[in-house]
Amino acid sequence: MRSIVITGVSTGIGHAAAKLLLARGFAVFGSVRKEADADRLKAEFGEHFTPLIFDVTDEDAVKAAAREVRSALRGETLAGLVNNAGIAVAGPVLELPLADFRHQFEVNVIGPILATQAFGPLLGADPDLEGPKGRIVMISSLAGKFGNPLMSAYSASKHALEGLSDALRRELMLFGIDVLVVAPGAVKTPIWAKADEVDVSGFEASPFFPALQRVRNYLPQMAAKGLPAERIAEGIFTALTAPHPRVRVTLTPDPLRNFITNILPKRTVDRIIGKSLGLLPPT
Repeated sequence: MRSIVITGVSTGIGHAAAKLLLARGFAVFGSVRKEADADRLKAEFGEHFTPLIFDVTDEDAVKAAAREVRSALRGETLAGLVNNAGIAVAGPVLELPLADFRHQFEVNVIGPILATQAFGPLLGADPDLEGPKGRIVMISSLAGKFGNPLMSAYSASKHALEGLSDALRRELMLFGIDVLVVAPGAVKTPIWAKADEVDVSGFEASPFFPALQRVRNYLPQMAAKGLPAERIAEGIFTALTAPHPRVRVTLTPDPLRNFITNILPKRTVDRIIGKSLGLLPPT
């Protein structure tokens, strides 16, 4: 039985991916931040699931988890690393505290880098391990190619993850380790429902506040119409197991809208978004 490491499995995409991969015959090591989540998931998923308790921004804890996985593998390679853990921070660039920007990047960019450095050798970069080379799956977003106003920190972090993935894939050709990107659109996931990640109360005096309220009110509606997390899990499974996987796959409930947005001139898209959010200057 081959093994997969998934970061952020307590809810949403990570939870769905762990459940699917276990059902398809993999052993799964899944990261959570709380002991209570570790106990809950162990009871739910059974003997082939091993919880790893760490925050993706904690270098020492991530490295300790990698040592635990290495010991459990007993000289065999890891089949895959799914860098899924992430958060979303709302706010305009002009006013968003730098600490919030830094936290967004610490989780969504530095976190995957830490996990890749810690678990990457287990995928086959370490010549002492035996078995097929593993793969890395980065969970990006449509925001990785599209800059969403008032979600600038999140969009920027996903753009960074896309560039990191391309560069890393070319570096890891040396070891035969592939790097794939799964980029969901709207997904029915708790990420948008967490108050600390979409709280805009600190911007009440800002000229951006009405638009921020529109964004906050729109996100739950978008999530309600989104793909189920199980559909994204299927995309992750394909990326990990297909003989010739696509380098990047987009999974969205409205591919036509995404296509149209990508082919329209950027200034036209700017005006459409500006009108819908109330970001156009007074005439």
